[in-house]
Amino acid sequence: MKMVFTLYLHLKYNNMKISYPHTIKNCTGEKIIFKEVQQEADGDRVLVENFVSPGHGPLMHTHFLQDESLTVVNGRIGYQIMGEPEQYAGEGETVLFKRGVPHRFWNDGQDELHCTGWIKPTNTIVFYLSAIYAAQNKSGKSQPETFDSAYLLTRYSKEYDLPEIPKIVKKIILPITYTIGKLLGKYKHFENAPEPLRTDEQMNR
Repeated sequence: MKMVFTLYLHLKYNNMKISYPHTIKNCTGEKIIFKEVQQEADGDRVLVENFVSPGHGPLMHTHFLQDESLTVVNGRIGYQIMGEPEQYAGEGETVLFKRGVPHRFWNDGQDELHCTGWIKPTNTIVFYLSAIYAAQNKSGKSQPETFDSAYLLTRYSKEYDLPEIPKIVKKIILPITYTIGKLLGKYKHFENAPEPLRTDEQMNR
């Protein structure tokens, strides 16, 4: 069954050649290892391992369709739900981020933060985060390369969001940049990107 499911993932992502374990690393001190995908009765779960340098971590973000759990192996994690006070967790403690809830986390210690965890259901998360990290590496900073970020945030806007981006940027600037990128042929490397999930797919996951 596991072999069949791995083949399914390969076909789903076409020629993206994602195999597990799959490691991504960005220029801002974050590394994620997608260890394996487990098929479960109520949806597939990708097991992850995170390493974050002191003071670093992802921006406030939302994944509308997935729950995420992180357990601290080494270090101290700081985390925040949008609009709420900052919180902290130490070794052996687990933090759960529910789908649709804007949140962020960071390494609040002096040593590398090491966490294990999972994201469920997997959906497009492995592709999306891989593409985001690659776009950050292109720009050399936490803000991803302009055209790539416009592509990802526009194409997958029903799945992921950066809530602190002003609405005028999301509604006008990003779609315009996305269109210009298409006209200029900027998205050839996304030729085999997975299709965004449709509403009926979202309801069934």
